[in-house]
Amino acid sequence: MPQLIAPDVRFHASFLGAMKEFLDEGSDPNAVLAHEVEEFGGSWQEPDVFAAYVARQHAESLEDGPRPEGWVPNTNLWYVDGDTYLGRLAIRHRLTPFLLELGGHVGYAVRPSARRRGHAGAMLRDSLPYARRLGIDSVLVTCDIDNHASRRVIEANGGVLEDERGLRRRYWIRTGL
Repeated sequence: MPQLIAPDVRFHASFLGAMKEFLDEGSDPNAVLAHEVEEFGGSWQEPDVFAAYVARQHAESLEDGPRPEGWVPNTNLWYVDGDTYLGRLAIRHRLTPFLLELGGHVGYAVRPSARRRGHAGAMLRDSLPYARRLGIDSVLVTCDIDNHASRRVIEANGGVLEDERGLRRRYWIRTGL
């Protein structure tokens, strides 16, 4: 059964397969993996580099952890089924003005071969208790206005539309029961 877990080196091969899928479909890897591509992307194949990447994923949750200037701590989680990496999710611990406007607390991506199977909805649902433990009562989740799949995922998880800003829809989801 798929589950959210902390990043782990045992998913190395499957993670690399997922990154190849994103590239093959023409996805912008920076949209999927943000700053990680710049630092690790060209060398992920090397076990030591991948281990350093996984360690960095864990360290980003720390208040004084490594991350680009202006970024907030975030909890990185991978969605896996057995030994298969299906996607990733990040919970930002607080909102900056930019995140309040466009980015939100939660961002997620599902590898292309695993889409349309309910994984995004399950990932978002399963992330809410993590956010609650971080002291976040309601998470802000955003999506592009024309991304109907993300809109359905957010609304199915209790997302309440606050507004549209530019090309983004902004939803709030309560983390409590």
